[in-house]
Amino acid sequence: MNERTSVDMWFDPICPWAWVTSRWLLEVEQVRDVQVRFRVMSLSVLNEGRELPEPYQEAMRTGWGPVRVCIAAEQRYGSAAVGALYTALGTRIHLGKEQVGRELFVAALTDAGLDPELAEAAEDSGLDTALRQSHEEGMRPVGTEVGTPVIHAPGPEGRKVAFFGPVVTPAPKGEAAGRLWDGVLLVAGTPGFFELKRTRDLDPIFD
Repeated sequence: MNERTSVDMWFDPICPWAWVTSRWLLEVEQVRDVQVRFRVMSLSVLNEGRELPEPYQEAMRTGWGPVRVCIAAEQRYGSAAVGALYTALGTRIHLGKEQVGRELFVAALTDAGLDPELAEAAEDSGLDTALRQSHEEGMRPVGTEVGTPVIHAPGPEGRKVAFFGPVVTPAPKGEAAGRLWDGVLLVAGTPGFFELKRTRDLDPIFD
């Protein structure tokens, strides 16, 4: 049996594009020797001090809660619990269109088999040091001109490659997911490669 390659993805639960990418990575796990670990970044941290339209500012104020809950879960249960909680949060936020708040946090924690009292962490700014450390670890190699998803993976000759994306919808399934993974690693592992982009003409598709 081949040893599975450890891949880290940094997410913010409120980002729909990160959610689609995360579901793609779970498909990749089924067809490639890859083990995904989900890590926490924060769009609220990333956008501190930036001039933003008021609706986006409100989203950033709301965004502190979910990432604090994820950090609290990681501290209590370890990194494996973060993936389960992310799935529970994302299912309710992106598929269920539920309002982000304490009721959602309690339900998602329960879905993930975690202590629902951790919902109180949403208001605990004492978690922000750990949150910022996790955010910085994910974002440092890719810079602050991008958001989430961010992926770190082993590249050519064992050196780590880090990149924003891929931004894709809907999430490829089966071997199509594997082929996209192969291609992403190929370009990300090419020295001096920075960008491949085209205008998005679809909203996120959750299926």
